[in-house]
Amino acid sequence: MGIFNWFKKDKKIYPEFWQSYLSCFDAKLKETREERVVAFDTETTGLDFRMDVILSIGAVGIDENTIRVKDYLELFLLQDVFKRETVAIHGILKEGKEEKITEVEAIIQFLGFIKDAVLVGHHVSFDVKMINEALKKMGLGKLKNRSIDTDMMYQKFKGLQQDQHSGLDELCGIFKIQKSDRHTAIGDAYITALIYLRLKNKWK
Repeated sequence: MGIFNWFKKDKKIYPEFWQSYLSCFDAKLKETREERVVAFDTETTGLDFRMDVILSIGAVGIDENTIRVKDYLELFLLQDVFKRETVAIHGILKEGKEEKITEVEAIIQFLGFIKDAVLVGHHVSFDVKMINEALKKMGLGKLKNRSIDTDMMYQKFKGLQQDQHSGLDELCGIFKIQKSDRHTAIGDAYITALIYLRLKNKWK
């Protein structure tokens, strides 16, 4: 079945990749396997999830107290929307050396990677909204994954008010984490995974 068949409004036929993703949340199947955790990040053209688009997605698996460096996903998307002024932040050029794929293909690969994992991110609601907007354009539903925000974890750990937010750079300084590949999706996903594990271990 072609991936665009689900756009036919007269038939509620969803693509196989979406059906496969939804099947991961089957209660009986979930009972037979351990919960997986994935830290992820998106680089985008801006902070307006309705107008801006995804440029890159990075994700890395976490197993108990270990980052599974071989269990990762790094995707670069074709830039139908290009904002030159944001290149200084993320460094992604419209015509760069990275192999770029369509947004549809990126979402398919992302869903296939995360499955039913718990998603960890710094200010994760924004990244989830960006993925959901891409899914909406494809005529599909929203992510079903549970998510954890490392900013909120730190707020609770320190007893901060909900409006007292901490940036990723600030937490890197607090936890003495090297900011390698900062402002790349895969780099920020890895940093977020490290912060998540530091906070998780401090709660034990």
